[in-house]
Amino acid sequence: MTASGSCHGFGRSLKSDGKDDKAGAAAVSLTGISDKGCAVTQLPNLTILLAGPRGFCAGVDRAILIVEKALERYGAPVYVRHEIVHNKYVVESLEAKGAIFVDELDEAPGDRPVVFSAHGVPKSVPAEAERREMIYVDATCPLVSKVHREAERHHREGRHVFLIGHAGHPEVIGTMGQLPDGAMTLVETVKDVEGLSIPADTPVAHATQTTLSVDETRDILAALTRKYPDIHSPKKEDICYATTNRQAAAKEIARRSDAVLVIGAPNSSNSRRLVDVAKQSGCEKAVLIQRAADIDWDFLTGAATVGITAGASAPEILVEEVIAACRDRYMVAVEEVVTAQEDVEFKLPRILVA
Repeated sequence: MTASGSCHGFGRSLKSDGKDDKAGAAAVSLTGISDKGCAVTQLPNLTILLAGPRGFCAGVDRAILIVEKALERYGAPVYVRHEIVHNKYVVESLEAKGAIFVDELDEAPGDRPVVFSAHGVPKSVPAEAERREMIYVDATCPLVSKVHREAERHHREGRHVFLIGHAGHPEVIGTMGQLPDGAMTLVETVKDVEGLSIPADTPVAHATQTTLSVDETRDILAALTRKYPDIHSPKKEDICYATTNRQAAAKEIARRSDAVLVIGAPNSSNSRRLVDVAKQSGCEKAVLIQRAADIDWDFLTGAATVGITAGASAPEILVEEVIAACRDRYMVAVEEVVTAQEDVEFKLPRILVA
């Protein structure tokens, strides 16, 4: 889809000759006199290209709402196994409301509700919760659950499953935990494909972590197809719509930017992929930050146009915070570059709406 843009003024107004300079005005350099008689130089100009879509996706919205609804229904504390989504600001906000985050289920008491994160969990986790007769709510993103069901189907039909993903990521751990040991093989790179020892005549299929780079995944899948020509693919693309859309928007702003700031957590796969995509699209000065306090202003020296986007687990308030920080140092004009519209919504689990 071709990008379209709409302009919004986010600049600071400075008085000169009794007139206000409007936000987003054309690049100029004015010198005036302050009320103390000192020379005042207007801030340098900066154009911000704001990617759209950016930030929260439907799965993240749903996961956060699940924790909030569980707190309303059961009272505090409610335990959450792993970070509900990969964002420190979100986690700390939920902690302030009464959520307690733990690494493993055995850290949660049996008499309090527990929520499973949006990344999904191995089958052994809900099985253990049921054995302990715990109240649990599964906040797994429905698009991740789709990958789980596909892997199960392929296994039932006698296929070995190759999972394209990153080792150690919670989503990968959860997906591989849907099948018995040995039924699924993780593939991280094209080089991994070369080393696969599964016989060429073995019935095989592939599944994909939902937050990967679209371009990188395409290369890995091409290598798998060359080695296993009869490989079965998902009925519908595993990389989720939000990941695809955010990467497309990141590419668009990167092509026009001197630097790109990606707002997201270091352990957020989809956020890190946005940095990769920006660099591959021609903007080598692309960096991941968690929030405005992390900005290295020297990094932006000489940049007249800066692209800003946010990973799917980063709230819009952090985008606004970064723009506000830029306004303290620049005369800012913001152009929103929209490459897709999103209207996806996911229902809450029945246990919270009954």
